[in-house]
Amino acid sequence: MELNEVSLILGGAQGSGLEASMLILSRALAYGGYGVIADREYYSNITGRHSYIHMNVSATNIPRSLRYPVNLLAAMDSESIFTHFNDVANGGVIIYDRGVDGKRISDVPSMEDALKLRVLKHLQDLNIESDVASILTYLEKERRITRVGVDFTRWLRMLASKFELQPRVLSRYVSGIIVVTTALILGLDLEYVKYGFEAQFGNRKEIVKENLYLMDLIKEDLNQYGGLLQIKKPTINSDKVMLATGNDFVAIGKIVAGVRYQSYYPITPAADESFLLEKFEVIEYDGDVIGPIIVMQTEDEIAAITSAMGASLTGSRSSTATSGPGFDLMVEGLSWAGMNEVPIVITYYQRGGPSTGQPTRGSQSDLFNAAFSAHGEFARVVLSSGDHLEAFYDTVNAFNIAERYQVPVIHLLDKFLANSLATVPVPDLSKVTIDRGFTSNGGKDYKRFDLNHKISPRAFLGTLNTVMWYSGDEHDEYGHIVEDPENRISMYSKRIEKLQIIESEVPEEIKLRLYGEGSPDYLIVGWGSVKGVALDALDELRKAGYRGMYLDMKMLYPFPKKEFLKVISGVDPSRVIAVEHSYNVSISDLISMSTNVKIVKKVAKFTGRPMVLNEFVEAIIKLLTSKEEYKVLRYGA
Repeated sequence: MELNEVSLILGGAQGSGLEASMLILSRALAYGGYGVIADREYYSNITGRHSYIHMNVSATNIPRSLRYPVNLLAAMDSESIFTHFNDVANGGVIIYDRGVDGKRISDVPSMEDALKLRVLKHLQDLNIESDVASILTYLEKERRITRVGVDFTRWLRMLASKFELQPRVLSRYVSGIIVVTTALILGLDLEYVKYGFEAQFGNRKEIVKENLYLMDLIKEDLNQYGGLLQIKKPTINSDKVMLATGNDFVAIGKIVAGVRYQSYYPITPAADESFLLEKFEVIEYDGDVIGPIIVMQTEDEIAAITSAMGASLTGSRSSTATSGPGFDLMVEGLSWAGMNEVPIVITYYQRGGPSTGQPTRGSQSDLFNAAFSAHGEFARVVLSSGDHLEAFYDTVNAFNIAERYQVPVIHLLDKFLANSLATVPVPDLSKVTIDRGFTSNGGKDYKRFDLNHKISPRAFLGTLNTVMWYSGDEHDEYGHIVEDPENRISMYSKRIEKLQIIESEVPEEIKLRLYGEGSPDYLIVGWGSVKGVALDALDELRKAGYRGMYLDMKMLYPFPKKEFLKVISGVDPSRVIAVEHSYNVSISDLISMSTNVKIVKKVAKFTGRPMVLNEFVEAIIKLLTSKEEYKVLRYGA
């Protein structure tokens, strides 16, 4: 039987080449015309702890969400089998190393005690011994799962003999074994896999050659498993797609937006964005040099935001990127930007908190931190993105808003979007506009904070014959420190009343977007990376007889009260459900304080793992058909 869609997990130890496996396989699939989304889940250590790639591959569309159970588990080690054996669907496939058959769960020191106890309890309930062979025998008999046991050691020895490789380097080729075996079972053209290796390793031709030798060995030994989970030939109607992470799309958006200065202090999951920008600090296009972009790794987050503000004052489009703990350190600088009407973009990638929390896991619990942190009152804008393509356009919009209204803009994303790899249509650059706002040539009598304008024309530091003053204190129109109460009222009001202009001028499609059928039976309200699973849930729920819509809140502050009330006016309040990766589902509280509309029903997930389709659909049905008001999602290792 051919499949339209396949879900899979690639599991192994951190540092074992899992990310390379994801990139090679995803490139092979994208090259073959398939739609891919892949989430990388990993511990916050360098090597040793369990990590996995959760992928969804489609022949008919570009996937928007992940789902359980999976059709295929490709396990590099025994821990992957102990952790994920229950995630494999009936009739699925498990690829594993026959060398771990005798491994018991007690032999895995890297496995957390809490997970070990849960797995042991589950095995006890099923009356299964706690070794790999017993688990696989049970799955084979009771759930019709095909186990594809392969001899990693034999293939690696043959590789070492052929190319005279040292034993210490052989482990890096396990990723190639996993990729080729998975591709074989999916019935992929191995030319796609060859492309994946070439794209991954570039000019390192010896590594490509060695992996292709492995591919020939595997094809010969496992030919009987070819097409065991045959995925259909792709029919996706898209001439050009990109395969990139959310970090990548933000970085590309910054290049297109004309950023000239980016600062950062390395922090997960934000740093990858700056790493990509560092690769393209000078870009050549049609013989012209675009840039340069100065990317500065600073000594801390305070230096990151203050240096970006300094660059902005000179007229350069400037930004910084961080996560929750780093943003906390930037807050005093954020207040300074508010006082001095500095256009700056802070790209804020949320992760699990509080404190260090879960450095490599996702969250949406920083909504209020982005909207309300910093002392005093001033205008700011908080934008969110729901998917990779939105992240690109929203990045450009963030700079346009920052400069047009001379405010700090916080672009709020999360780890799920940042670290997930996806095939995405190439952005349409004809939709991109650059708005640098109200600028001035300055002059002898220039007033940087001219009270004749709610948004004063901006001259840049260094403008000829122009002097201006900036300080953290209250000031007059020139920037001189003044404590006069009447001046205070004028300046304070000028800054805050920009919010009214922003609310009236920013287009509705930047504020919110509505998806689904008209006259809905229910309405899901969310923001950020919830979008993909929510849209797929609408489709699944429609099949079950529920007609719904999803309201994607994009401009979270200032909250688009008028537009929100218009959308919600025709919906039964008891059929409105707020969803978020947080305990409190803060979007419901933000809505309540902004509009006086109270959303009672909520879906929350705060494990640090992404929401997946099956649990999301079950939760929505439960809230629609019972008196329950709060569902906590738990799925994912």
